[in-house]
Amino acid sequence: MGACPSVLNHKMDDLDGQPMDLCEFAGKVVLAVNTASYCGNTPQYKGLETIYQKYKDRGLVVVGFPANDFGAQEPGSDKEIRDFCELTYGVKFPMVEKTSVVPGKANPVFEELTAMTDDAPEWNFHKYLLSRDGSQAFSYPARMQPENELIISRIEELLSQ
Repeated sequence: MGACPSVLNHKMDDLDGQPMDLCEFAGKVVLAVNTASYCGNTPQYKGLETIYQKYKDRGLVVVGFPANDFGAQEPGSDKEIRDFCELTYGVKFPMVEKTSVVPGKANPVFEELTAMTDDAPEWNFHKYLLSRDGSQAFSYPARMQPENELIISRIEELLSQ
């Protein structure tokens, strides 16, 4: 593992209230997604988990950032979010505590990803793909399914670097 890129050089709590140092993902390809439990895009949890399981051994990590910024579609507590994700979609990928992802209020990770891509989330399930060294970030709109060929081909390209 190399140096921790600035975009990951942050600490947040996970949904269980346990500290999570995002530097633990340095050297991995990171798919960061702002999530919500009561959104038309919520079934994307299934695709995100499928991608995580398929590529985690090659160095991909999916990280969920639950946010209540759009349509108040993530009203629950961290425990309610965790239980919903695990019980409904079998989510095993890491998720941080409920946060904000919109400019002006965004957590520092989404602030930096927005700056890197010049593309801020406009709805739940916006996706950012970050290269292993943190030097490249790619943005994908909320409605784009995680299994979309554009995302998968970029994941495979970044994993091979």
